[in-house]
Amino acid sequence: MLSFLYTYLTNLPRWHLVAIVLVGYLIYYLMEVVKRPILAVSNGPFKKYLRKHIPTLENKFWPTFWCVESRAQTVFASIIRSNIMPLVEYRREVFTLKDGGEVALDWLETGCDPESPVIIILPGLTGESQAEYIKCLVTAANRIGIRTVVFTNRGLGGVALKTPRLYCASNCEDLSEVVKHVKQSNPHVRIGATGISMGGLILGNYLARHSDEAKSILTAAKIISVPWDVHKGCASIEQPILNNLLGRHLASSLCRTVSKYDILRGEEFEWDMNQVLQSKTIKQFDSAFTSKHFGYKDVDSYYTDATLHNKLHQIKVPLLCLSAADDPFQPLDAIPIKAAAGSSHVAILITARGGHIGFLEGWWPANKDQYMGRLFSQYFSAALFDPDNEFYRTAQLMMEHNLTASTSVPGSPTNKSALGAASAIRKKSIPF
Repeated sequence: MLSFLYTYLTNLPRWHLVAIVLVGYLIYYLMEVVKRPILAVSNGPFKKYLRKHIPTLENKFWPTFWCVESRAQTVFASIIRSNIMPLVEYRREVFTLKDGGEVALDWLETGCDPESPVIIILPGLTGESQAEYIKCLVTAANRIGIRTVVFTNRGLGGVALKTPRLYCASNCEDLSEVVKHVKQSNPHVRIGATGISMGGLILGNYLARHSDEAKSILTAAKIISVPWDVHKGCASIEQPILNNLLGRHLASSLCRTVSKYDILRGEEFEWDMNQVLQSKTIKQFDSAFTSKHFGYKDVDSYYTDATLHNKLHQIKVPLLCLSAADDPFQPLDAIPIKAAAGSSHVAILITARGGHIGFLEGWWPANKDQYMGRLFSQYFSAALFDPDNEFYRTAQLMMEHNLTASTSVPGSPTNKSALGAASAIRKKSIPF
């Protein structure tokens, strides 16, 4: 028997070897890759509403068979979407801020009712309205009749930098002005907001710091691939070798952005632009420029202020978040699962795979109806159209649920329930 097995293995036909490898990979894919996402949120009105109205939450996420690794999902998602998503013809509005700075507001309203809901979309670190992941979302919204407006930060999107001020993850004052402007221009429609990656940090900080203002204007919000804990996210993206390559690419993009503007150069500034342009990592750039630009003592102070994982309790707008457990920009242990499990207003959907703004699915992910866009459109379709005012009533119940939880004493049934849910979610997340 052993001699026969030895003979077989030493003379193994090539097609047998290929079949064994494929079968082995298929077993691995079905057992370790394809998983039902975890939904971290308190057992209250928001969770019931999401389970009822968003079918995608109940389905397993099937990552693209040949592209399951996190960095591969991140890179190929960008490449594939860039090739299948055509340029979007926006209506550009150049909006002047109170200090004289200008930002681009790119509207996609084609085929939509003039009184249809609006979603404000915030791109990532150096993104703008033609970024492939933005086009994925705006076309998904357009297909269901929702208007979108992409808020591109100062100095990006081809708009001149009129003042010596850019943007950062912790500062949400520009967004506050934009949100109020969009509401003033559309006083009788429901408004939502979405932030991707660093745009998610800006939106999240706005929802937390301007919670009453946000609640009075926004019906619902969504965050995608946000680096919840900026300290851990920055450390993760600097890990060798592949993560570090992605980080260096982003640092290079930041350097190209600031290098275009002479208005940011001068002896009166605290930063040395020559030193800034030598930055090889995001943290080096933030240490040399961003933290000084916005008056922080050092880069760690900036990251502490920008981080979002400890601010969930301040948010009053229903917020759905999408994160991947293998996101190279944010380790799993930094996702605030326990905080979300006790939150009335914040729900975090965590997929086992997906990378950073990836979430590719299907044998060849050229279908425009991708996981990220499908979840986006299902959530906002239910929340913003809301023909029977069910989402509105749910939001009222969420506020009552939040008040009950916040006034309960330690050790009460409410607190025990939240802690039990958090413990169960953490245990379930271990296989990721």
